[in-house]
Parts: sequence; C-alpha cells; structure tokens
Amino acid sequence: MARRLRPVELDFVESAPLRLVFAAEVSAPPKAVYAALADDVAGWSCWFTGVARSAATRGGTGREVRLTGGTRFTETVLAAEPDAHYAYRVDTTNAPGLRALLEDWRLTPAGGGTRLRWTFAADGPAPFRSLLTLARPGLGHAFRQSARALDRRLTAP
Repeated sequence: MARRLRPVELDFVESAPLRLVFAAEVSAPPKAVYAALADDVAGWSCWFTGVARSAATRGGTGREVRLTGGTRFTETVLAAEPDAHYAYRVDTTNAPGLRALLEDWRLTPAGGGTRLRWTFAADGPAPFRSLLTLARPGLGHAFRQSARALDRRLTAP
C-alpha cells in the first residue's frame, strides 16, 4: 500500500539526514542529457538500472516510477532548468521506512560532454538510514552503470 511521505523542497538536498552523492562524466552534451532526464521520462527504463517503468504525469510536473522489484513512487518535479538541473521529490511510495526522498541531478559542461551529479537525499529511521549507507556502493555502481547506458543511448549513431 502506498503511503504519503513528508513533502520536502529543494533545500532538503543540503539538510537531509542522509545524502548520497555520485558523479560521472558522459560524452553527450548537457542538452541531450537534460532531455533524457526531463523530457523522455518513459525512456528511463531503457538506461537507468532498476527502473521497470516510468511516465510523466500532470503535464510533466509529476512522474510515476516502478522499479523492477515492485517498488512504486509518485513524484513531483521541483526543478527543471534546461541543460543544468532536474530534481524531484517522492510524494508517495510503497517502500518501507522512507519518510522523505528528493533526487537532485546537476549537469555541468565537461570538455565536449557533461559532468552528471546525482544526489540522493533521504530521511527515515536510523536503521533505514544505516541500511542505505551500507547500500551506497551498490547505488554508486548502479549510477555509474546507468550513466554509461545513458551515454551509449545518447551517442549511438
């Protein structure tokens, strides 16, 4: 059953009790990377590890995401700055333990490509935060794998 999480705003990315930050460089330019993040929400399942289905809702101001294990999220887009910044918070989920979650994507030009930084900002009880901290290496691996898959998708002939 889905439950409502605490609504947080963009400043939560700095104040969250748990912040996991990952970065990678891709050869695709910021414009293409931003379009994949913000405009082609349905395409996330083609490149982001663990995403089984995703769809834009409410005219692009919301998202619905289902992970391969059955976890579901409804989200609100909080930042949509073309070629630079995309962020969303989770409003409802069936994931246990989670109290608040915001994901923040920053894009900066790097050579001929893009430096991509993903911040996973979360709150939950101490055991939940400890579990996510232990999962950090796996999340980092999934992020790097996803960044490579996104780059292949965006630079394929």
